[in-house]
Amino acid sequence: MSVRQGPWTMADVPDQSGRTAVVTGANSGIGFEAAAVLARRGAITILACRDAGKADAAAARMTAAAPGAAASAVRLDLASLDSVRAAAAEILARHERLDLLINNAGLMWPAYGKTADGFELQFGTNHLGHFALAGLLLEAMLPVPGSRVVTVSSNVHRAGRIDFADLQSEQRYSRMGAYAQSKLANLMFTYELQRRLAAAGAPTVALAAHPGNAFTDLTRHLPAVLRSAYPAVGGLFGQSAAMGALPTLRAATDPAAEGGEYYGPGGLAQVKGYPVRVSPAARSRNESARRRLWAESERLTGVTYPV
Repeated sequence: MSVRQGPWTMADVPDQSGRTAVVTGANSGIGFEAAAVLARRGAITILACRDAGKADAAAARMTAAAPGAAASAVRLDLASLDSVRAAAAEILARHERLDLLINNAGLMWPAYGKTADGFELQFGTNHLGHFALAGLLLEAMLPVPGSRVVTVSSNVHRAGRIDFADLQSEQRYSRMGAYAQSKLANLMFTYELQRRLAAAGAPTVALAAHPGNAFTDLTRHLPAVLRSAYPAVGGLFGQSAAMGALPTLRAATDPAAEGGEYYGPGGLAQVKGYPVRVSPAARSRNESARRRLWAESERLTGVTYPV
């Protein structure tokens, strides 16, 4: 087997002609960068976003930059299960098959709030909304060889704990704690989905990625002092949205990537750098906790999986 030489870059994304990809939160940040590359490489790319106007504008930017590219928008509010179901139904009505689902959208560090269904906002949006969406779209992916579900986690998952006694942070809320829990849940979802897909002998695989410290609109809830300091120090401790999108793109398109793998920046502490395969926190691999989270996610969303 040949050994790869040099870093994995955007130039390594293979031709995507004939593939159909759904990217959540693709109107800005790493979601936009990933979706733009997929569209430029020939994929029929669906931008699933909460703000329909911004999504339409983002799709127009992609097609203007790459004549012949196919990009369109679907309204998706992950904080509403009714919206998730409506978006999934619209996507399935438009497309008989899906090759790629990138669960990218998310919230980070907002003040305490609840989704339309009464879930804590970060856990409900980052994990439960994507859990429901993937479950509803999977029927269009299972017959497709090489199809992939890629979920964007965060290095912050290492600080996460799944508090089954208080999943919705009703007893105590910490912005950072709730975010870390949701990002740990993203990884646990990936590993449990991969286990189920492999057991079913499905051609679909599940992978995860994280962008390192990519300064995007996701940071809008950070304290003002941190946001204002970034232009001066961001280059030292972070990277652009385009670089932050590379781990997601590698998990989504690298022919050598396999189910259950996790990609992140290869630099010190995985803060920045070109994408490599990385190791998660051990607790994300806890099978009994993964199964419990899965069962609870099915109960809360009402969505069951065909595997």
